Amino acid sequence: METNKKLQAHSAIFAANTIFGLGVPVTKLLLDEWVTPMGYMASRSLGAAIVFWLIALWQTKVCGKPSEKVSRRDLLTILGGGLLGFVISQTLTAEALNYTSPVYFSLIATLTPVATMLTAALLIGERITPMKFAGVLIGIGGALLMVFMSQSLGSGKNDLLGIGLALLSVLTWALYLIMTRHVATRYSPVTQMKYVFLISAVVTVPIALPELQHNALFTSAVGWDGICEMLFIVLGATALGFFLIPFAMRYLQATTVSIYTNLQPVVASLVAIAIGQDVLTWDKPVAGILVLASAYIVTVVASKEGKREK
Repeated sequence: METNKKLQAHSAIFAANTIFGLGVPVTKLLLDEWVTPMGYMASRSLGAAIVFWLIALWQTKVCGKPSEKVSRRDLLTILGGGLLGFVISQTLTAEALNYTSPVYFSLIATLTPVATMLTAALLIGERITPMKFAGVLIGIGGALLMVFMSQSLGSGKNDLLGIGLALLSVLTWALYLIMTRHVATRYSPVTQMKYVFLISAVVTVPIALPELQHNALFTSAVGWDGICEMLFIVLGATALGFFLIPFAMRYLQATTVSIYTNLQPVVASLVAIAIGQDVLTWDKPVAGILVLASAYIVTVVASKEGKREK
């Protein structure tokens, strides 16, 4: 039974990161044509909040499943995680994609295992082995290559700023994984996500309201392509993706969950280049190899090293 649950957890996090990878170029399309970054965030938050509260209501009223009671302390952790892992991290994501290309952003996102490991070392005292340190250096090398080459080969409005915002997004997401790792094992994904997106909507919707009139998605100029793109982001890259993550975290370690982020640049890059959002330059595959090698060393090789030491 435990093996089946772990297999389901691996499948869930694989699917989530494939969806997130598709969400990167779709988000870029929305930001370029239909919404501002805050309009995008408010739409995601409110849409996902409605979806998860309706699911919770359906489970209680139709399926007869009792509503989970969340302790005050855990509720504060979930709400704090929502502010950090969604409001802050995803706002930084939207702003980053407003300035840089989907390929550069998704390559930076691959550094999530490195950021998770460094965060765990600082906050919970996880030891950094020589192999992990080597992995960190390789990842930094990949990030620096993107920074330097974006000045001459980048296709975004301000690739340097976009890469910096992407790095902050990755760091806040790593903090979210560490912060919620214990809570994720106590409550169902629906219970967690209905509160995560409730606090997200409460924060983002009032901020976005004054500028919604300048978002083409909410005017008579809206087109079906914009509507379908936002539906994919709300139902797929938000509701489904964020439902699958806490499920996976109930059976997998945070570093294991984070390594699946490596799927995102593959999916995002292929789609972005295919639809003309970006072009393939020599620095991107080289940087990709470096950051993927970094993630592999930090999560897989260093893990085996630690087991041998025990």
